[in-house]
Amino acid sequence: MGINTYAHESTTTVAPTRLFKALVLDSDNLIPKVMPDVKDIETVDGDETIKKMNFVEGGPIKYLKHKIHVVDEKNLVSKYSLVEGDVLGDKLESITYEVKFEASGNGGCVCKTTSEYHTKGDHVVTEEEHNVGKEKAIDLLKAVEAYLVANPSVYA
Repeated sequence: MGINTYAHESTTTVAPTRLFKALVLDSDNLIPKVMPDVKDIETVDGDETIKKMNFVEGGPIKYLKHKIHVVDEKNLVSKYSLVEGDVLGDKLESITYEVKFEASGNGGCVCKTTSEYHTKGDHVVTEEEHNVGKEKAIDLLKAVEAYLVANPSVYA
């Protein structure tokens, strides 16, 4: 098993605390509203550390299961792992993400994401493979940003 690590930054016009509330604290409710391919997000265990994101039928992905490691409201940091789902295939054990929400000079936010791919065997995750997931994360960020801009009193 190996680990391949990639880092990425995205900027938004939304303040970091607002974006953290939307994307991390209320993701179960908001993501299905802004992402049409997501049917729902359910808590799998009682202490809310395992979340299952179910997708609409007929799409390429049935579900993703995430284990939540850290939700730090003070420092606006979230760390979680994708531990089960179609996208892992036969080459990945899991993917661990750490996302930091930092203020930018324009009142917006810089989202700094580190992705650790825990591979099976000697597989090496290419930048092209990483970019597939990164693009989906950017799509989610843009959808949440658009929702928050259109609804300025939400998560304020």
